[in-house]
Amino acid sequence: MDAIRTENLTKVFDRHTAVDHLTLSVTRGEIFGLVGPDGAGKTTTLRLLTGILKPSAGEAWVCGHHTVRDAEAIKEKIGYMSQRFGLYPDLTVLENIHFYADIYSVPRKGRQARIDELLAFSNLTPFKKRQAGRLSGGMKQKLGLACALVHTPQVLFLDEPTNGVDPVSRRDFWRILYQLLREKVTIFVSTAYLDEAERCSRVGLIHQGKLLAA
Repeated sequence: MDAIRTENLTKVFDRHTAVDHLTLSVTRGEIFGLVGPDGAGKTTTLRLLTGILKPSAGEAWVCGHHTVRDAEAIKEKIGYMSQRFGLYPDLTVLENIHFYADIYSVPRKGRQARIDELLAFSNLTPFKKRQAGRLSGGMKQKLGLACALVHTPQVLFLDEPTNGVDPVSRRDFWRILYQLLREKVTIFVSTAYLDEAERCSRVGLIHQGKLLAA
């Protein structure tokens, strides 16, 4: 079964069509890249797939759930990291992760083991007591990823996750994503970088809301 499927998914804001009859499918356990320039409709597509926005027309399913009728069920099975992920600068790395664990109702039993695993996974263990506002751009992205993974999602949505991040941090970030693939997590990532597109299992090229090719 596909992890993600859309049929003629469309979103219109006033007279502007941000996503135009988008039809695609993403199989379980692959990393799919949605590639296009700024304003192509990438962010709107991710917001439709995560149930944040309702489509003007068409339908989409994530993990077998309809994005409108089953929006709450979807939220339990996905992780979503937006371009401006909501980290709290006054909280430490550890406090931010616990905050998201509370939001996702991660049980206290086994939670610390999961958090320790994520800190090691993202190389943040030495910085767990540092305030998020004092982290570098690359470390903030890795903390955002750890927060998005704390409830062990089946599908991970990443909206231009390495935009404005230095090359070394970008490489580290992708190394972490490949580790997630080995755990059978399906990853849907939007990017404007062609070198990142090459790292994906498959890519879809989007321009002015239309999928040109996949």
